[in-house]
Amino acid sequence: MDKNERFFVRKMKETGITLNTVQKQAVLRTEGPLLLLASPGSGKTSTIIMRIGFLLEEKGVDPSRIKAVTFSRASANDMKERFERLFPVRPSGGGANFSTIHSLAFEMMREHFRRTGTAYQIIEGEVDADAEQESLPGSLPLHKKLILRDLYRRIAGETITDDQMDELTSYISFVKNKGLPPERWSEIKCDVPQAVRVLQDYETFKRSAADKLLIDFDDMLTIANDALAKDEELKRRFQRRYDYVLTDESQDTSLVQHAIIAKLVEAHGNLCVVADDDQSIYTWRAAEPQYLLDFKRIYPAAVILKMEQNYRSSKNVVDVANRFIKRNKNRYDKNMFTENPLHKPIVLNTLTDYSEQARYLVERVSALDDLREAAVLYRNNSSSISLMNAFDRAGIPFYMKDGDNRFFSHWVVEDMLNFMRMTYTDKRADIFEKIHMKCSGYITKKQMAALKEIDNEESVFDNLLRFVPLQDYQLKLLPEVKETFESMKGGAPLAVIRTVRQKLGYEKAIEKMCERLGFRKEYLLGILNTLEEIADSLETMEDFAKRLNHLASALKTSRFNKHANAVTLSTFHSTKGLEFEHVFMIDLIDGVIPSSEDIKKLEDGDRDDMEEAVRLFYVGMTRAKTHLELLSYTMRDGAKVRESRFMTNVRHIQDPPQVKPSASSKQSMRASDNRRGESGQTKGSGTAVPRVSKTAKPKAAYNPNAIRHRSRLTPGAAVTHRAFGRGEVAKLDGDFAHIRFKTGLKILSIEACIELGVLEPAADH
Repeated sequence: MDKNERFFVRKMKETGITLNTVQKQAVLRTEGPLLLLASPGSGKTSTIIMRIGFLLEEKGVDPSRIKAVTFSRASANDMKERFERLFPVRPSGGGANFSTIHSLAFEMMREHFRRTGTAYQIIEGEVDADAEQESLPGSLPLHKKLILRDLYRRIAGETITDDQMDELTSYISFVKNKGLPPERWSEIKCDVPQAVRVLQDYETFKRSAADKLLIDFDDMLTIANDALAKDEELKRRFQRRYDYVLTDESQDTSLVQHAIIAKLVEAHGNLCVVADDDQSIYTWRAAEPQYLLDFKRIYPAAVILKMEQNYRSSKNVVDVANRFIKRNKNRYDKNMFTENPLHKPIVLNTLTDYSEQARYLVERVSALDDLREAAVLYRNNSSSISLMNAFDRAGIPFYMKDGDNRFFSHWVVEDMLNFMRMTYTDKRADIFEKIHMKCSGYITKKQMAALKEIDNEESVFDNLLRFVPLQDYQLKLLPEVKETFESMKGGAPLAVIRTVRQKLGYEKAIEKMCERLGFRKEYLLGILNTLEEIADSLETMEDFAKRLNHLASALKTSRFNKHANAVTLSTFHSTKGLEFEHVFMIDLIDGVIPSSEDIKKLEDGDRDDMEEAVRLFYVGMTRAKTHLELLSYTMRDGAKVRESRFMTNVRHIQDPPQVKPSASSKQSMRASDNRRGESGQTKGSGTAVPRVSKTAKPKAAYNPNAIRHRSRLTPGAAVTHRAFGRGEVAKLDGDFAHIRFKTGLKILSIEACIELGVLEPAADH
């Protein structure tokens, strides 16, 4: 037994960790660049910790000379805690250095500003990623979002909504992390009006608004990268600080972040990049998975290792997920596998209507003993409110990893409450002002201003009719609007919401706002639908308002249920790195996942967003240990919807569609039967061939002429299909072949065709 193997044996006895062959190779390959591709559940963290431990214990490296960089603060803290449990800090010195990329960039920026005598002020939240609070300048009443809100109001002439603020800040972060110069800012799509102008003024303000340079989190990255490029002494100082650098979750890292790490390791090249290109789901935040695919070009001497064994999930989940991800083209060829046993097949359940989904989940989850081992995953955060409402009513505790309280302060919710307030009294011009442009009276701003000048404690509708100049159509509409409000007084909240949406024209007003301001109509209508779900079974509008307050409070307190016996409600994005015995993936319809935008871009020839949607679905699937259930429905809000093509693909992988054999294959099967003896054996073989019972599903007959490798399917190739006859391959699209037969164009699963042996090379005519 050599020295290295003795290390693994010793650590197995001390920690209980046993590494497989590839994991050991990753631990031992300490010098030079290494790309470690870690499939889901492949023991990535244990391997990283053992690698750092090997450097310390076997190579005698000083802990301070090792830098481990992670994507998030939570990951950095988790890895540090696990490392120190397995490799306790020695009295003589500290442990290895774990931090986020923002923390590392902050150190570099701070040192650069100290050397140049530049005063600065952080203007975004708390200083990210372990930055030392006492080293920062005193707090000023400046904040990134407050600055942007003020600039938007001045430039666009209106108040920015929370959704627009999210999109604007994402746009700014994307531009910075891509390293785009100002002349290219307009190339990036942003639905917020005047986004480029706001960004230009924002950058100008930060450089000139105070006696200190104003810095946000993205600036930390760009300033650190520029400083390393221009200041050789600064770069050498940081290069001399670390002999070994490791980056985790590198598929989530942006171009500017990669550039910082590349400069840090220039001198020695001892870089270990741990990532999974199949789990890159943040390109909308400027993550750059192409960096991984170009790794050998960037580092020609690099070694690439693939950790493909999954220790988390059942064979059912692993096999289907492995084949599902192969839909994507732009990836490393990996084959995830497991030695875990088979469990239950993936459950695919299609409900009749969306409204049944929450009730169904309540029934399924309430039957589980350990709620901590259950998770409900969804694409959009808006799905969480109706789930939370249903689980709360059923008394099922829940933990929301990424709960978004903005729903309850959204302007659509506030509008609905104001409509309800108007049913109690129509004398409040201040309330009517907030909704006057969103109901069928079509009151203009000028008319509203005139109304506010009237202070006589009378009905706003009567005052409009008596004292304010109106159009002829308004003279007819306003009495109807007044009558509608009076009819809603004391009504059940569900009926009131539906009256506001339809009879008072709120839904039409929203449609016009979406056209004018670029809001997403489906999202806003989804909020209204969720409000209807919350209102269902409530008797009064007071009950409705109380219910909203209760749910807002429940959402805030749910974060304290992390370690309690509670079901996890999470987006696909936020569940990465977690695992559960029972996983329910919901809202699996086209238009949600993949989104309408993903589908449109694919139709226009752009595959990138669709490939990311595939990766996102794959991340959701691989959270499950034993039970994975996919949920879809056929109707939503009275309209038919289509099952997600991803769910359809999973169904075809797990249970390939049966293809009727052609006449030629039937003759082949009869000839094969004639060679069989009465004992069920092939003549002369001596090997028993089991008969297929009448109740068992027969397997496809073996076809010796079948195409058995996808390399034989190329555009222009002539093929023969059992059922469709002779055809020509038009194109290949991921896991699907587009083949033109006499009966028309067919889109067939390549893997299903190969497994069933239904395609043969066509004989020359």
